[in-house]
Amino acid sequence: MSAPVPRQRAIPAAECGQAQAVPAAGGPSDDVDPPRREAARKNETVRDAATADNDPAPTTLTLLLIEDDPTAAPIVPDLVDSDGKPIRVRTARNLTEAERLLTDDVHCILLDLALPAPGRAAKAGETDEELAVLRHVLRLAPRHAVLALTASGDAERGAEAVRVGAQDYLFRDELDGRLLSRAIRYAVERKRSDTAERRLAEGKLRAQENARLERGLLPTPLLEGSPLRFAARYRPGRSRALLGGDFYDTVRTPDGTVHAMIGDVCGHGPDEAALGVELRIAWRALTLAGLSGDELLNTLQQVLEHERDDDEIFATLCTVDIAPDGRRAGLYLAGHPAPLVAGPGLPARLLPQENNGPALGLLPGARWPRMQVELGAAWSLMLYTDGLIEGRVGAGRKERLGQDGMVEMIRRQLGEGLSGEELLRAAVSEVRELNGGELTDDVAVVLLDRVP
Repeated sequence: MSAPVPRQRAIPAAECGQAQAVPAAGGPSDDVDPPRREAARKNETVRDAATADNDPAPTTLTLLLIEDDPTAAPIVPDLVDSDGKPIRVRTARNLTEAERLLTDDVHCILLDLALPAPGRAAKAGETDEELAVLRHVLRLAPRHAVLALTASGDAERGAEAVRVGAQDYLFRDELDGRLLSRAIRYAVERKRSDTAERRLAEGKLRAQENARLERGLLPTPLLEGSPLRFAARYRPGRSRALLGGDFYDTVRTPDGTVHAMIGDVCGHGPDEAALGVELRIAWRALTLAGLSGDELLNTLQQVLEHERDDDEIFATLCTVDIAPDGRRAGLYLAGHPAPLVAGPGLPARLLPQENNGPALGLLPGARWPRMQVELGAAWSLMLYTDGLIEGRVGAGRKERLGQDGMVEMIRRQLGEGLSGEELLRAAVSEVRELNGGELTDDVAVVLLDRVP
């Protein structure tokens, strides 16, 4: 809550060149006889009409006075804004009338703190009851600037009103046109500033919460007891996002087998990102439960079909199971690019992909053949999504990098001595440079190394 702003001394009418304060005609009141009430209504109508004719601009300030005794209201008729334009004045004698008059074109509310609180009459000295009126108005008009009007010399109550939420406070007996006009302009600008600051803070908080949520949804590999080294690189295609439709995971089951997976939900929005997280979590649970092969992939397909918003949504998937001795692996491909493998004395190459099965969500009851792969004593296995190979290359940016271009790039980078996180960081950075800027697709890369 903002601290009360020091108030300037009220300028007497003689100093500002104005006449003594003249009571303004307010709304109808039971204490005013019919002729005066009719005159007051006509004066207000004429004044609003004149203001509308002279200043059709939508930025004309409008003040709503909430005062239970309009005949004693210390309002100067010729209130003007910083451009010299008249400030419209509406008068409500109670909170019911105030709610009716509180339209979108009202910018500021001048509230008499002595007004009885809703439901009961205020008693002398009941500060909390008077501030209850202010709290009621703040709830009624959360987007409007509010000025509190209090008895002369009661600065403590005015400061408390500012602490509760008013933009400023004014003394009834010191009020004149120049002071009130300035206070209205100040209150409106301060309210705008406070609102903008609050929205900015709320936006930052939401962004931080979303970032924490998305970071928490990225997997932590479960490789305790395995000699394999793990590295991953993830870059969503959505602007200012941390999570996309790509997903990956790696776990080690009690028998010593290391299972690695990478997948890609078609599309790049938050719905696809959420579906990718669901598939990853389902894969981890099913793998730790002992499922594999067609049984696991068919169950994942059922999850996708149940959770997707559109029947056209599908997901590609690559999963490998590396034997406890680390020398061989089983490979399943569901519409996904084949992994890349490299070893000492062996250049980087793609694993076989002739038995690539359909993507998940396309064919009910599909089958995915298992391919046995010999890895050897030392190797590096890289799983990736198509975001890494679909970037543009060349002067005209007309061709895609493709798998062959990626293999050549990784061969060169391995020859330069890069490995682990450094290799993945260099690979993604070079793909972006070749593309001439940010990639439009999500990119996920997982690297497993076995060093004897």
